[in-house]
Amino acid sequence: MGTVSTVEKALAAALYAEGDAPLDAAASLLAADPGADAELRRRGEELLRRAWERGWQPADVARLVRRDLGEVHHRLLAELVAAESAHYGPRLPHRWEAQLRDLAGEVPPPARGDRFGRATAVLELYRLLARLPRIEAVAPPPGAGPCAAPAGAREGTGPEPRMLTRVRALLAKAEATGYPQEAEALTAKAQELMARHSIDEAVLAHGAPAAHTPSARRIGVDAPYETAKAVLLDVVSSANRCQAVWNGAFGFSTVVGFEGDLESVELLYTSLLVQGTRAMTAAESAQRAGGRKRTRTFRQSFWTAYASRIGEHLAAVAEEAVPGELLPVLATRDLAVADRTRRMFPETRTARVRAATDAAGWRDGTSAADRAHRAAPGRPLPGRRA
Repeated sequence: MGTVSTVEKALAAALYAEGDAPLDAAASLLAADPGADAELRRRGEELLRRAWERGWQPADVARLVRRDLGEVHHRLLAELVAAESAHYGPRLPHRWEAQLRDLAGEVPPPARGDRFGRATAVLELYRLLARLPRIEAVAPPPGAGPCAAPAGAREGTGPEPRMLTRVRALLAKAEATGYPQEAEALTAKAQELMARHSIDEAVLAHGAPAAHTPSARRIGVDAPYETAKAVLLDVVSSANRCQAVWNGAFGFSTVVGFEGDLESVELLYTSLLVQGTRAMTAAESAQRAGGRKRTRTFRQSFWTAYASRIGEHLAAVAEEAVPGELLPVLATRDLAVADRTRRMFPETRTARVRAATDAAGWRDGTSAADRAHRAAPGRPLPGRRA
């Protein structure tokens, strides 16, 4: 019978046990054995590979670590992901490299600490990794399939299409300006460009269904007020001919659609979040100036109204956004997206949205949505037909 290593003893004691006592005992074992560090790193890489096989990606895990653990764990995760990803060589799945760069860029420089503290943090991170359940895969894990990007997508290291570069610049200006009218005009122009791009891609892809199929990506939906934010992402997704499925337990929505439309969804959703947050902050300042303290119910009502009103705007332009002669082409794409969504999520349920109870929050959220989404006449977003 072989000798059980320090790492095996520590992981057996800590990964699935509850409470701090087993964790402290396991961390003490690791802290007293510097020779176990290399094996501990290898076991962490194994846990990551299992997470990738169960459908997780680096950004998904990083989101959970930030939410449930802490800064030290986030840094450890970045180091571990970088080491594990190096085994796959220069080619990685689509968007994987971009996620690695984002993860590395978010990590602060390491701070000095004792071996026991570091071992504790490593075990807490490994405990989270070991308990990750299987989720719907949005792309093959590294080494399990072709590394080429989905049809119509750009590689993580390739040049960005000019349209997306222009949209990013417009939305960045909309987020930065302190003038609501300027933000309205910039957001409307960005929406116009995304609408044109979506229709152009549909026309170009028509007749080549085998090469142009829907894909999926996950977009974080962060607390607080995550239900209203998930609704906002859902209406933005629908407007861009995509479908969103929210996973509240893990703080993300999976958006299914064609790659160009997915890019538009992520860009617009992120911009609307930034603009909504800025508008809510300004509204709260006005409330405080009037002698009223800011409240959670005000903010909840604001976000609920903001998401609802954005949805109304998008639905209002749905019928007239697309030239009639293109409806059969776009309907075919809608069916493909719906089919992919059903196959990924055979069982879904409708989430209930908490009622808005603050009249001022509802009024200010509605006004903010009107400002953020007031498109220029004749230049609406493409919408999903009922």
